[in-house]
Amino acid sequence: MLQKLKVFYDWMYKIVMVICKLLLIADILVVSLTVAGRYLPFIPSLSWTEEITLTLMSYMAVLSAALAIRRGAHIRMTSFDRYLPKIVINVLDVAADIGVLILAFIMIKYGFQYANGIGAKGFYPSLPWLSKRYMYLPIPIAGIAMVVFELESLVNNIFKLLGKEQLIHREGSLEEQVVKGENDQ
Repeated sequence: MLQKLKVFYDWMYKIVMVICKLLLIADILVVSLTVAGRYLPFIPSLSWTEEITLTLMSYMAVLSAALAIRRGAHIRMTSFDRYLPKIVINVLDVAADIGVLILAFIMIKYGFQYANGIGAKGFYPSLPWLSKRYMYLPIPIAGIAMVVFELESLVNNIFKLLGKEQLIHREGSLEEQVVKGENDQ
């Protein structure tokens, strides 16, 4: 059962990662077109490129944040971890997961409301046929990705709290990795 869940989460991670890579490629192409349009006379200067670039960047930023949840790569306070009992750290990890999960649900609910409310009424100035809904849509989409990856993290931390097998095994904090690297040498 755990192996099937791990395969599902691995595929979800790969899908979101591919989407982020495609968004980055599109962003680079649009910016390159903008720069080329400024210096090459046969390429017209396009007015819509800045807005599209910013929209693509907002999708990448929030989806990358969801990917960081899976890797456990978000910044966290670990200065007291060596002084606290392991059980307290595990309980705090579960509490943090629940907090992030609540935030993700808020992002989904209010993100869709905002995108379909104010976003649906506005249009890009340089692209009057394109609704600004797409500029606000990354928030609820990232909220959905965060729920998926945060559920995995929550299950892992609950299993860790109960002393059972985890879905994924992380390397630990950056500090633990540095200490491990020093011990290996």
